[in-house]
Amino acid sequence: MKILVIGDSCTDVFVYGDIKRVAPEAPVPVLVSSREESNPGMAGNVVANLEALGAEVDLLTNDNGIRKVRYVDERYNQMVLRVDEHDKCDRYNGVYETVDYDAIIISDYNKGFLTHEDIAAFAERSECPVFLDTKKFLGDWCNNIDFIKINSLEHEKNFEQLPKYPQLYKKLIVTKGKLGCEYQGQMYPTKEVPVRDVSGAGDTFLAGLVYEYVKGNSIEKAIDFAQECTTIVVQKPGVATV
Repeated sequence: MKILVIGDSCTDVFVYGDIKRVAPEAPVPVLVSSREESNPGMAGNVVANLEALGAEVDLLTNDNGIRKVRYVDERYNQMVLRVDEHDKCDRYNGVYETVDYDAIIISDYNKGFLTHEDIAAFAERSECPVFLDTKKFLGDWCNNIDFIKINSLEHEKNFEQLPKYPQLYKKLIVTKGKLGCEYQGQMYPTKEVPVRDVSGAGDTFLAGLVYEYVKGNSIEKAIDFAQECTTIVVQKPGVATV
């Protein structure tokens, strides 16, 4: 299985420590850091999960570094602050061959790497299924996308737009957290598990969805598998792989 992932990447950084007091100069907690962990994030996290599942992956992404630094009280695994550094990246300006792949994933965090026109062009040239996860508002530029993964909050933000593009409804896979997932009017429930951290869970869902779809060519089975993958990672601290 060979998959091409296109999109914005970052480095996810977790600074863990103890909070035992409030700062005297302001009503904020004082975190005494004890350790730091980092891993690829956004499109990079999709790649990490695909590789953990056993897929061969090529990544087309930004060069300049975006960092998301999370400060976490380790006793309760509670994030108290997130600082985003270099939150924008340069636009993709090259040409990339999209043949010889079993699937293409466009993981668009809307940081500047891809425009509507870029995404539409990749989808139009593709000879394999194309999956999209985007923070942009949906529109006609999505017409050649095969499946669009979107979370419930993003779906609500798109609600006024979607009636203008009825052709997109059948493509939507709407994730709804512990309630499961909706596709073409059918709900796919998920197993409820103790949640430690939901950071990167959407990336894991997307990776599991595409991996299983390429294996079995059934989007229904792929949704179930993707949710199984997600229930694994949300029980781990930080941004984890399945």
